[in-house]
Amino acid sequence: MERYTVAMADRLNPEGLRYARAVAETKSFSAAARAYGVTQPALSNGIAKLEERLGEKLFDRSPRGVTRTAFGARVLPLIERALDALDAVTAEAGRLTDVGGRKIRMGLSPLIGSHLVARAFSMVQDLPTPRDLVLREANMRELRDGLSAGELDVILIPAVTAMPRFEHRVIDVEPIVVVSPDTVETAPLELEEAGKERFILVPDACGLTTFTTQLFRAHELPLRTYPGEAASYQVLEDWTKLGLGSAMVPRSKLTSPGVPHRPLLDEGREVRISFEAAWSADSPLAADLTHLADRLASVRR
Repeated sequence: MERYTVAMADRLNPEGLRYARAVAETKSFSAAARAYGVTQPALSNGIAKLEERLGEKLFDRSPRGVTRTAFGARVLPLIERALDALDAVTAEAGRLTDVGGRKIRMGLSPLIGSHLVARAFSMVQDLPTPRDLVLREANMRELRDGLSAGELDVILIPAVTAMPRFEHRVIDVEPIVVVSPDTVETAPLELEEAGKERFILVPDACGLTTFTTQLFRAHELPLRTYPGEAASYQVLEDWTKLGLGSAMVPRSKLTSPGVPHRPLLDEGREVRISFEAAWSADSPLAADLTHLADRLASVRR
C-alpha cells in the first residue's frame, strides 16, 4: 500500500491540485478558470486528469452549481494542506536565501498605472525598516501563483477575482473611458448606450477583460465583441482607428491624454475599476506590507 501511495503521489500534478482548490473555493468551474487566468476547458481537463489519477470524482456539476462529492469532501481538505505545505517549502527557501531580507518583491498586473508604481517606490523608503522594491510584471495567474509559492511578497492587481486566503486592501480606483472609431467629442457615454457598441478585448490575463465581462453581466447588458484580440493598449487604440470596434480602458492606460475618449457613466456616475494589494498574513514582512498597503490606500485618487 505504501509503495502504491508514493507512486500515485509522484503522478499528481500540482497544477491540477491548484485547479481543484480554486473550484472548491469559488464553487464554479468558470469562476475558477477566470480567477486562475486559464480557459475553462484547460481547467476542466486538468481536474479530469486529477480525478482519473485519484480514482473518483471530486465534484458534481448540475444546473444549480458545483458541489463536492462525498469523495471530494474527504480529499479536498488534504489537497488544501498539501498545497499549503508545498507553498511553505518555497516560501521558506526564499526567506533562507534572501540575504539581509531587505527586498520587497512586488508583482504587478500590466493594468497597474505607473503613478501607483512610483508611489510604492517612494513609500517603501519610508517604512520603519527602509527596503528595496523589486518589481515583476506578469499575468494574473502567474502573480497569484507567485504569491502562493512565496516567490512574491505582495501583488497589485485589479480587484476582479476572489483570493480568500490572503489579506486585501483597495489601494486605488480609476475611471474607465471608452475610445471609439472616429471619436471627436468627449461627451460622457452611458453604460446602457455602450451596450450597443462592439468592443475589442485583450487576452484575459491582466484583468481588464474580466472586469469588462463582469460589468456588463452585472447590468444584464449584452457585450458585443470583435472576434479577434489585441495584444496591448496601444493596439487597442490603433484598431479603434481602423474602425474594428471600441475599446474600454482605465484612463491612465491611454497612450496620451490627447487621445479622444469618453468617460463611461452608470446612471450619471463614473464607472471605475478598483485595484488592490494582496499579501499573506503569514509573511515575515506582513507588518511592513500592511503598513505599505495602508499608506497606498490613504492617498488613493
